[in-house]
Amino acid sequence: MAIKLDTMSHYLIEFRFSGYAKRYLKQIIFEVAKKFRVRGNIKRRVVPHVTLFGPFTTTDESKVVSTFLAVCRRHPLINFKIKGFGNFDKKVIFINIIPSEELKKFRIELSKELTKLSKFLIFKIVKTEGISDYEENYPFHATIAFKDIQHKFDSIFHYLKNKNIPQINQKLLRVTLLKNGRILYEYDFVQRKLLTREEALNRDVWRKTIELLNNGRYTQKIKYPCRCPE
Repeated sequence: MAIKLDTMSHYLIEFRFSGYAKRYLKQIIFEVAKKFRVRGNIKRRVVPHVTLFGPFTTTDESKVVSTFLAVCRRHPLINFKIKGFGNFDKKVIFINIIPSEELKKFRIELSKELTKLSKFLIFKIVKTEGISDYEENYPFHATIAFKDIQHKFDSIFHYLKNKNIPQINQKLLRVTLLKNGRILYEYDFVQRKLLTREEALNRDVWRKTIELLNNGRYTQKIKYPCRCPE
């Protein structure tokens, strides 16, 4: 008897903003949507984020999870900055992400390891192993508006460029592995552990992360050095 295969799941790895940066980005997104009557980025629940790899499909979820964990464990708490605006061919407007060298290395490692397991990449985010080419092909960014902005791009971009945007220093506290748009796991760089969906959404677990961060009681040591599967 033939077995009908289910529709293949889609996976995505991203950083989700929290605290002041999250509130600030949401304010900008809704401000632009209301002032210029564009809805491309608010049709679904707004989650300000930076895509790190994907979307992609795979038939081996367990190996994706173990690879995701292995790459995260190799890196300490990562810093980066937010400053100013950019765009992709006047079709997408975004907040610029100024990555640290560690963030660049982290994303390249994710791409190199997970591309081996990916059956299909929705869009190719890396063509070479060189950092300069990699950034050129897929710059770090957090989307503000897209899809329905083509005829309003100049007005929106002029408006945003005239705003006094503060430089916001950020830490990559957690990285999220999504499956079909829902949190599957998160890696917590402060607690140095993989969180289930329930733990990732638990406020007490989040408060522990912030408490450890604020008190400086987290470790930058890599406790579990390991190599990703070939």
